[in-house]
Amino acid sequence: MRSSILDTALAFVALISITAAGCNGKQDGGGSGSRSARQGVLRVAADAEPQSLDPQLTTGHTEHRILTSLFEGLATLNQKTLEIEPGAAKSWDISEDGKTYTFHINPDAKWSNGAPVTAKDFVYSYKRMLSKKFGSEYSYMLWCIVNAEAYNKGELADFDQVGVKAIDDATLEVTLAYPAPYFLSMQIHNAWFPVLQSTVEQFGKIDDRQNDWILAGNHVSNGPFKLVEWRPNEVIRVVKNEHYWDAANLKLNEIEFYPVSGNLQTAERMFRANEVDTIETLVITKIPAYKRDNPAVLRIEPFVGTYFYRINTTRPPLDNPKVRLALAMSVDKKSICDDVLFGAFVPAVALTPPGIGGYTAEASLPYDIEQAKQLLSEAGFPGGTGMRPIEILYNESEDHQMVAEAIQDMWKNGLGIEVTTNKQEWKVYLNSMTTLNYDVVRAGWIADFLDPMNYCECFTTGNGNNRTGWSNATYDELEKKARHELDPAQRFAYMQEAEKILLSETPIIPIYTYRQRYLVSPDLEGCDGNQLGYMNYKYMSVTRDQS
Repeated sequence: MRSSILDTALAFVALISITAAGCNGKQDGGGSGSRSARQGVLRVAADAEPQSLDPQLTTGHTEHRILTSLFEGLATLNQKTLEIEPGAAKSWDISEDGKTYTFHINPDAKWSNGAPVTAKDFVYSYKRMLSKKFGSEYSYMLWCIVNAEAYNKGELADFDQVGVKAIDDATLEVTLAYPAPYFLSMQIHNAWFPVLQSTVEQFGKIDDRQNDWILAGNHVSNGPFKLVEWRPNEVIRVVKNEHYWDAANLKLNEIEFYPVSGNLQTAERMFRANEVDTIETLVITKIPAYKRDNPAVLRIEPFVGTYFYRINTTRPPLDNPKVRLALAMSVDKKSICDDVLFGAFVPAVALTPPGIGGYTAEASLPYDIEQAKQLLSEAGFPGGTGMRPIEILYNESEDHQMVAEAIQDMWKNGLGIEVTTNKQEWKVYLNSMTTLNYDVVRAGWIADFLDPMNYCECFTTGNGNNRTGWSNATYDELEKKARHELDPAQRFAYMQEAEKILLSETPIIPIYTYRQRYLVSPDLEGCDGNQLGYMNYKYMSVTRDQS
């Protein structure tokens, strides 16, 4: 919101039983980032070093999981049921037309420095999020608010005309441009999290992207935990926020996040050595061994997300839709899922996951190598002749490398195209994707809320998460109509037409639908899975066997 070549013959080493914490030479018996097993301390192997700890700048799923420990929006979700629950707002009222939300801020809500959380904090935060100069990739998530899009695009200078007002310190009024039934569910996304004006502006201006307020010692947040340590690529440590309105019911005292920078083998070894209580992603080659030898700790669950490739439509010859469609139709997704990824995933034929919010795409991108060859020939590159080499960019992870090398072979052997691969560290990879410094890049989208709009809106013109250079006026108009449409059937019809355009012009190549695969120690309770992969740490506890 991720690297060795896969051996054709895999030898699985039987899993050893969990060892005592003291056997690890790096452990010092407790304290800062020691990885030792302690009561009330949750240790997490995070997939990547976070891009930032500014909730209004980050885009990744790993960052979101860290930020949800530090910040809280107006509403939150139940870890197990995904039902909406009070967050920084104790309650809210919704107008009959579904456009005006009046939030009543919890009088006990406080920042980690003890200052009260007020409605003005949210007004300031939304203004910062929508600042054109600030340039948040997720600013479009707030466009459902009256005049938010115009302000974000610089077409409106007066923020007072945007539909968000602090009636008083305890009352926030948000007026939407159209009814959005998913509006409350969106509040779990970091784009909606508040930041404290005095802290942000102590270290910079409202629209400064580089701001030291995010560092340990400077950081102020309103969630259940507060930041006390951040050693890049080593550990992020958060401890219970004593000022949090529900602190009395928190069961965890501390969470330690250990970034593994896409090295899933390292994460799995840390789990076996009892250095962490959970890992975000289990390396796929280890699934059979865990199923056989230690199934109690293995979680394989539905995940509303799509793994896909972005294509840079601004670079010749990838600016030719026929070339892009040829690349897409020559990818055998079933073979990737079954033969490369051990059947852990389901082939994707569209961008949107099937069944999301009751919607399933009618359009598809099938595997058809003969049609792909014909399209490439029509584009002026018969058998790949005359076409320059194409580079596939991906971030560090064994899974990504296996998929990239499989597609590399498919394009070379099926279409006669020379293909190279390039692995980059997470932050460098994100920058390359955002600045369009790539040919083809691996990507993934995990639903922020259970509605197909969350997927389709990403590829509207100028959207911060488009990152392909692709633009289509008809697509934009269909998405706009879908956002404002009240009739559910007609709303879905607009999105069906939009997704047909997206797949026919092919700025993306859907590859598979995600499933979660992770490990959870018996010591960790309350880590219930859900299809969003959402983590609400308020529900979790860690109890160590003292015998």
